[in-house]
Amino acid sequence: MKVCIYGVGAIGGFIGTRLALGGGCEVSAVARGDTLAALRTHGLRLRQGGALLSAPVQASDDPTALGPQDLVVIAVKGPALGAVAARIAPLIGPRTLVLPAMNGVPWWFGAGAPLLGREPLQSIDPGGHIATALPVAQVIGCVVHASTWTSEPGLVEHKMGQGLIIGEPLGDPGGDSERVQALAALLRGAGFDTTVSADVRRDLWYKLWGNMTMNPITAITGATVDRVLDDPLTRHFCSAAMAEAAAVGAKIGCAIEQSPEDRHQITRKLGAFKTSMLQDVEAGRPIELDALVSVVREIAQRVDVATPFIDALLGLARLHGRVRGLYPEAPAA
Repeated sequence: MKVCIYGVGAIGGFIGTRLALGGGCEVSAVARGDTLAALRTHGLRLRQGGALLSAPVQASDDPTALGPQDLVVIAVKGPALGAVAARIAPLIGPRTLVLPAMNGVPWWFGAGAPLLGREPLQSIDPGGHIATALPVAQVIGCVVHASTWTSEPGLVEHKMGQGLIIGEPLGDPGGDSERVQALAALLRGAGFDTTVSADVRRDLWYKLWGNMTMNPITAITGATVDRVLDDPLTRHFCSAAMAEAAAVGAKIGCAIEQSPEDRHQITRKLGAFKTSMLQDVEAGRPIELDALVSVVREIAQRVDVATPFIDALLGLARLHGRVRGLYPEAPAA
């Protein structure tokens, strides 16, 4: 099976290395700069369980050099997805599956919620260009539950978790989609704890519900998540924003059957860790604010749910990002 990893960062490198080692796959990668150079010199590398694992990979900065694939795993940050969509066509054949292993709400999310209408979600897919390049019919929904980071270009460090939830983007009540079951078998063979979901949209919303507050608050403050939860005022703010997101989810078929305080207890078990958005701020990388917060506000407006706490969170986080050059400035009036 031909698999291409588009974006060999912490998650892309993790998935790519495991597939190359245990999935019986011919793995290639689209990368650039120092990551591309490292892949060409060392191959895919993953430090997991005290062992350094490596696997060969055909790496290029030109998708045309790699050709059509059976599976394309997209593992870039949200701000980069538009540029990826503009270049990805050479990898996509009529039967290619696309597995986005990314944070937040994906570009195809609205297709499964009639209440949102047919217009693309402008905060994550302005003009619908991503949906045109990556049609929902070829997408498999994915939720990643793993903690990884890159200690140097091309070298992934695994901390905990290797869970993947996958499912048909428009739902599969029987849970017996042949292509999803086949992909699940491939991922399990590579060592992932893979769950097939009958409603992957709800799984995506649940993960978002848990991290849409922690990411921007830690990015703004520089605090680890334990300190956010230890402060009663910031914890209350998180809970209030989560209550708003739960109300939005209830309107679009993604009900949350848990209280914010219950979710905080789960988050506490992760200890003193830095969210991905905080890591991006510290590294001077663009922040994934739109897929985590802007889109929630946009969806809320479409379904007529007031979100004053989410609005405040978005305003503060995007101003923080703009001051540091990590989030686009508002277009001129």
